[in-house]
Amino acid sequence: MTAEPLTIVALSGGVDSAVAALLLRDAGHRVQCLHMTNWEDDGYCDNAREFQDARRVSLELELPLHRVNFAREYRDQVFADFLTEHGRGRTPNPDVLCNRHIKFGVMRRYARRLGATAIATGHYARVESVDGSPRLRKGIDAGKDQSYFLHAVAAEDLVDVLMPLGELLKSDVREIARSAGLAVAEKKDSTGICFIGERPFAEFLHRYLPDNPGPIRDDQGSDRGRHRGLAYYTLGQRHGLNIGGAADRPENAWYVADKDVARNELVVVQGHDHPLLLRAGLAATDVHWIGAPPAAWVRGESLRCHAKIRYRQADQACTVVRTGPNALEAHFDAPQRTPTPGQFVVLYDGDRCLGGATIERGLAAGTSELRAAV
Repeated sequence: MTAEPLTIVALSGGVDSAVAALLLRDAGHRVQCLHMTNWEDDGYCDNAREFQDARRVSLELELPLHRVNFAREYRDQVFADFLTEHGRGRTPNPDVLCNRHIKFGVMRRYARRLGATAIATGHYARVESVDGSPRLRKGIDAGKDQSYFLHAVAAEDLVDVLMPLGELLKSDVREIARSAGLAVAEKKDSTGICFIGERPFAEFLHRYLPDNPGPIRDDQGSDRGRHRGLAYYTLGQRHGLNIGGAADRPENAWYVADKDVARNELVVVQGHDHPLLLRAGLAATDVHWIGAPPAAWVRGESLRCHAKIRYRQADQACTVVRTGPNALEAHFDAPQRTPTPGQFVVLYDGDRCLGGATIERGLAAGTSELRAAV
């Protein structure tokens, strides 16, 4: 007798994945759950509590639970890049790489070895099949949509992926959990990066990267203090600069406008809307498309679309031009505040996520690095 197809749900211990498992079970799927640990617990990332919450949910739903440790894979494929990028003075987003390499990479392959024919997660996004090819779409809850973090997942890794929360609002998910009596119904959503936990970011980073002090200069080239290392700052940052009042300047807040890596200088300006914090466009590399690239990209033509340069940003109208085999420029209809090297620009056609690229630098008005597409 052939076994019924198996769906394995990535069960984190939070309310979202718990409701995903509940919905699939009640829809008639044969469901098992998989809890993965991606960081060795050091007192800040509470893996033991998360596992106990996942275990409690699996017991409440009467579903089998598997447990696996991917800490080594996470360090090799995500954390190593995190440190390298910070060491270069950039600002990486490890959640994007975690989805690509861990959740939809090693976890997906592990679930297949357990016999899964489908993988499910608690992401607020939607996957649909068009002519046999998967497409990634935004979740209908605009405040929770997580397609930004999924843009780098390969199309083939989205085949047979289920995201049952993509059609729901977060408030709906909470109510479903309450109605089912799930212990995690009121559990607070996790925020930030697991391996940093509830501790100062600089304290964590200092364990792996040495301080590399240098000058802080303003937009006029005047000395405004010392920084402890470019790795500890990001563009647009206001707090932690330790710049006191200056007789030659008004009492306005200081912001990081640029990092001069070659000179190890941090460039700061005053005022949230200072012109040097705004960019007309950006240059990006490592372009990734979910499935076939848009026809305009293939033909070397400009592509009109929308983009986000950070999570939860409203869609920004732009024109994308191809500047190399795996590089692009995005020119925005309205100036954007601090496109940040190491972060991602994610491209959309309506609610469809087309893919994205790694930001290399912002472009000032009238600036372009456009060259013939290769």
